[in-house]
Amino acid sequence: MSTITTNDLCLQYGERVIADHLNLTFDKPEIVSIIGPNGAGKSTILKSLARLLVPTGGAVYLDGKDLQSMDMNTIARTVSVLPQSTNAPGDMTVRDLVTYGRLPYQGMFSKLKDEDTKAIDTALKATEMEELQHNRLSDLSGGERQRAWLSLAIAKEPQVLLLDEPTTYLDIRHQLALMELVVHLYKTRHIIVIMVMHDLNHAARYSHRLIAVKKGHIVADGPVDDVFCQDILEPLYGIKAIVTKVHEKGEDYLACFPYAAV
Repeated sequence: MSTITTNDLCLQYGERVIADHLNLTFDKPEIVSIIGPNGAGKSTILKSLARLLVPTGGAVYLDGKDLQSMDMNTIARTVSVLPQSTNAPGDMTVRDLVTYGRLPYQGMFSKLKDEDTKAIDTALKATEMEELQHNRLSDLSGGERQRAWLSLAIAKEPQVLLLDEPTTYLDIRHQLALMELVVHLYKTRHIIVIMVMHDLNHAARYSHRLIAVKKGHIVADGPVDDVFCQDILEPLYGIKAIVTKVHEKGEDYLACFPYAAV
C-alpha cells in the first residue's frame, strides 16, 4: 500500500501564497474529501500531490521519496488524477482514450501487452463503459464522458486516485452514480481516494475523512462525524447552517442545510 505525506508544504502562484506549511498524511485505503470555500487552495493542494505543481517550500513524499526527485512515469503508475477540466479530440473513441492510461507502462515504441489490454478492459467494465467503448467522445453525454475519463484514470491501476470536483457539470443522477462508482472502486481495489469536493452533502455521505481548508490552512482533519458539524462548517464557509442526520434504508447520513450568509 502506497503512502503520501506532506511536510511543511508551501504552495504559491507568483507572489500569492496559496497554502502554507501543510502537514498531511494519507497512509491507508480510505476516501478523503478536501472541503472549503472557493479560493481556499483545495485544487492547488491536489495538484501538488500529483507533482503538477512545484512546492515553494516543504515537500510531498510518495512512499517516503520526495515527489520532485521521481520521474513522472513512476509516479503515474501509483498516482492517477482526474482533473476538473478535461480535453481530448471529439473524434477519439472511448477505448482510445482509456488506452492512454497504459502509457506509464510503455516503452518508446512498445505495443500493448496482454496485461495492458486486460487493464483497459477491466477499467471499462468497472465504469460500465464497455458498450460505449467504440463511441466517439463527442457523441457521449456529460456523465458518460466523465466515466470515460475515470476509466482512463483506473486503467493506470493506481494505488492513489485524485479527483478534482468529479461531479462538476453533472446532473444529480449522474453525480450520485459517479459517487457510487468511486465507493465501489475503493471497496474493490482498496485504494486511497482523495477528492476535492464542492458538494458538502456528497462529501459527508461518501467519505471516511474530511479535510477542511481555508486560506491555505487546515482548519480540521478527521472522521466525517468530527468535522461535519456546525462549529466547523459555519466559520469555514461564513454561513449559518443546520447539520442533521437523515435516516434512509437503515443508514444514517449527515446533511448540511445552509440558510443564511454571515
